[in-house]
Amino acid sequence: MHYFGGIDIGSTAIKIAIIDEDKNLVGSTINASGSMFYKYAKKALDDLLSELKIDNEDLVYIVATGYGRKLYKEANEKISEITANAIGAKEAAKGECDIKTIINIGGQDSKAISLDSEGNVVNFAMNDRCAAGTGKFLDVVAMNLEIGVDELGEYHFKSTGAPLSINSTCAVFAESEIIGLLGNNNAVEDIVSGVHYSIAKRIIKLVKRVGIKDAIYFDGGPALNEGLVNAIENELGKEIFIPKNPQITTALGAAVLASESYEYFKSEGKL
Repeated sequence: MHYFGGIDIGSTAIKIAIIDEDKNLVGSTINASGSMFYKYAKKALDDLLSELKIDNEDLVYIVATGYGRKLYKEANEKISEITANAIGAKEAAKGECDIKTIINIGGQDSKAISLDSEGNVVNFAMNDRCAAGTGKFLDVVAMNLEIGVDELGEYHFKSTGAPLSINSTCAVFAESEIIGLLGNNNAVEDIVSGVHYSIAKRIIKLVKRVGIKDAIYFDGGPALNEGLVNAIENELGKEIFIPKNPQITTALGAAVLASESYEYFKSEGKL
């Protein structure tokens, strides 16, 4: 059995997906990027293969993507995260909906991607300039509120008041706003709800730049936050599709491309 790997080396996390010859996901892992992208990515892959009991020689093709893709020298191919995200979303939603718009919120940036009827990227927009609308910002919010980041969704649904306004587009100034709201004895639940709606409003502006087309797919770690999902859906006035493993969509796309590239080069006699 041959296997194919996708390695998404992001600014805050390394995501790896392994698929088999039928493009079935056989295993995945998520690890902190740390300061040495290559070293940690290599170890994460070796550990995953060991866990899955897959010999290194059976992993016949690897595609790297993400912020640190050029550092992974063993990769057979390197592609942009926009392309990998689109391929992964199409694969993850196969049989459930026909994806036309992708919302991706990563650790330090957010993206909106528009696809055509064939699943090809036709437009994209990205925000990575100190925006108060990323996974890292949610981590900072949770820390300031002294709750776990995985509790944000629960607190969102406990809010009984109107979502509080968080106006700053800079994460540093937005953090100061939150501290001020706490100082004025606002409920943590209402602050969390306000944070989610402020992120949702910024994401909608980003999506409008590429055009909002159904169906809408949301991935990245923050897609696990049901409160944020609720806020985005309310602002959009539409339901959005959340994959089973939203953190590994881009790695999955890289793995799918690895499979297709391997078959192509094999048929051409280049492997």
